[in-house]
Amino acid sequence: MRLSHDPAKTHASFDDPNLVSRAGLIPLMALAGRCGLADLAGEHVKIASRTGVNADLKIPCLVAGMAAGADSIDDMDVLRHGAITEVFGGIRAPSTLGSFLRSFTWGNVRQLDAVARQFLSALAAGAPLLPGAGVLAFIDMDSMQKRVYGHAKQGAGFGHTKIQGKSLTIRGLNALAAVISTPLAAPVIAATRLRGGKANSARGAASLAAEAISAARQAGCTGKIVFRIDSAYYSAAVLGAIRRGGACFSVTVRMDPKIRAAIAAIGEGAWTPITYPRAIWDEDQQRLISDAEVAEVPYTAFASKKGKAITARLIVRRVKDLNRKAAEGQDELFIIWRYHALFTDSPFEMIQAEAQHRDHAIVEQVFADLVSGPLAHLPSGHFPANAAWLALAAICHNLTRAAGCLAGASGAKARGATIRGQLIAVAARIARHGRGHITLHLPEGWHRETEWMNLFETACGPPATAA
Repeated sequence: MRLSHDPAKTHASFDDPNLVSRAGLIPLMALAGRCGLADLAGEHVKIASRTGVNADLKIPCLVAGMAAGADSIDDMDVLRHGAITEVFGGIRAPSTLGSFLRSFTWGNVRQLDAVARQFLSALAAGAPLLPGAGVLAFIDMDSMQKRVYGHAKQGAGFGHTKIQGKSLTIRGLNALAAVISTPLAAPVIAATRLRGGKANSARGAASLAAEAISAARQAGCTGKIVFRIDSAYYSAAVLGAIRRGGACFSVTVRMDPKIRAAIAAIGEGAWTPITYPRAIWDEDQQRLISDAEVAEVPYTAFASKKGKAITARLIVRRVKDLNRKAAEGQDELFIIWRYHALFTDSPFEMIQAEAQHRDHAIVEQVFADLVSGPLAHLPSGHFPANAAWLALAAICHNLTRAAGCLAGASGAKARGATIRGQLIAVAARIARHGRGHITLHLPEGWHRETEWMNLFETACGPPATAA
């Protein structure tokens, strides 16, 4: 590919008042309007500060900016260009939106969380967001240490994270999130909570689990729910909250003496060989493995805590340890096994339950999606403002996911960055005609024309005849 004109004879000028650089915002925010985002924000978010007025305008404005690719307050200026003010009202300057975020208290953040839950329910009713949720849904909860810079960030502290398989301590804030998925659907965010960087992984996890299950029920997950978590959340409080919410749990357990004793009691005849359809990467051995053995035994956890004992199934997977000196002729005298155990009350049979638990890593895809989008930064020094930013990022993620589902099969499981690039960041020229009619003229031959029109027709109704 090369220029067809001499670069010296090619000119540019930012002077077209009828151009919209991100025309996909039109059906996207129409969908948000149909699902009541502005009404929910106006009803629930009540900020006492004078800079906190008009939440019903400013919250959709922040969500639209995030959907357009903004990852900081200054980037909200992406909404003020060309003809975008002709198709949208209520657009606010970045400075106004920044003052609005800084007016949030922790109570206002919790109000915004309520907006996020009810908006997810409305999206699920208006788009095929969670197909199969009436039969089986999964909720996955995990936390992410988001690195921050500067000395003015409230709540910043050193916490643990993994980068390229290595455990590191970085200075940041800790985001806890629970996501909902089904065997047929990509994950959406049910609940979020921003915590100080030094926060223990399980801090606030029990209450967030209860909120996530409630949000899943409101979003149409009327069938079986399996709540998947890792060993950081293996506690009586978290598992108790999951059970009270009517969900099943599937949790990785720590290899403490009681678990080791339970594993040691498993007879050799109880192990069932399994082969992975695709080899999986083993972090401890730094190699691909494609076979293992699985067994299960009854187990009672938290027996020492009065009234909190939980009896369920301990499913154990074992893989052969790597003999690193085999190439030197030092064959092993006996097999050494490495064990991975999970504790679950899932009704599924052993091999299926073990395979389902390994899919818990889907929550990492959501974190990656957020970090490549609105959560690239936590833009304020004010802790509640950053907590509100996280909640708004979750709302934007769910709205973008719903837009992808309405666009077609290719968008149903696409990453947020893909949806932004193919459906939102497409330029259009507006043409006015008739009594208040506007036609959007988009690039001829756009490779996602069909998908874009699917979204547009669903969110806005049939398009006007081209002028």
